[in-house]
Amino acid sequence: MNPLIPIVLVICIYLPGSDSAGLEGKSLIFPVQTSNSYVRVFPSSFSSLTAFTVCLRAASEASRSYGLFSYATSRHDNELLIWHKPDGVISLYLRGVITDFSLPKMDALLRHICITWESKDGSVTVWVNGQRSLQKVGGKGQFVASSGQFILGQEQDSVGGGFNKDQSFVGEITDVHMWDRVLATSEIELISEGCFDTGGNIINWGTTDYRSVGNVRIEDNNDCEI
Repeated sequence: MNPLIPIVLVICIYLPGSDSAGLEGKSLIFPVQTSNSYVRVFPSSFSSLTAFTVCLRAASEASRSYGLFSYATSRHDNELLIWHKPDGVISLYLRGVITDFSLPKMDALLRHICITWESKDGSVTVWVNGQRSLQKVGGKGQFVASSGQFILGQEQDSVGGGFNKDQSFVGEITDVHMWDRVLATSEIELISEGCFDTGGNIINWGTTDYRSVGNVRIEDNNDCEI
């Protein structure tokens, strides 16, 4: 009699919400409003920041307010928030200090957005597709605390949560980078053209770990990569 031959059945299961590393050449697609779909980004460790540059590419046809980039700590749910309003105003929330910039409203075309801030003089500047806004003053003498959570797709009302469906992002986000300094004009211009090969030292889209939760699609962006 022939011995029994064991049959091994291998089933591969994809677990939504699992951690992964790097999104080089990828975009996050948020197809609908939700209160439970988001991407958490795990930055390199940093102490409190007295300057930063945040850059990303985004497109949205939503005719309401939503968050583009949310960083919350136990002391401030809007420790650092980039907020878009229906009339095109982009606001930087920094520990309760709000600085508004009147810009063309978002649409279906991907645009490159950078915001720079420095505590010493409180200077805040927005860049859209390599073009600089006027400089404003906001958050002079402030700092950005560490040990918080970075979230894309939602605005945090508590660390890692407190999401509101009506404030969720619907659209596409890609090429998210963050530095602990104010980048030079020439650097931001190169980044906007996809010609700057050094990613952020806090968040680097190509290498930083992330966790996708809920209804978020990750697609090739078929675009120039930073």
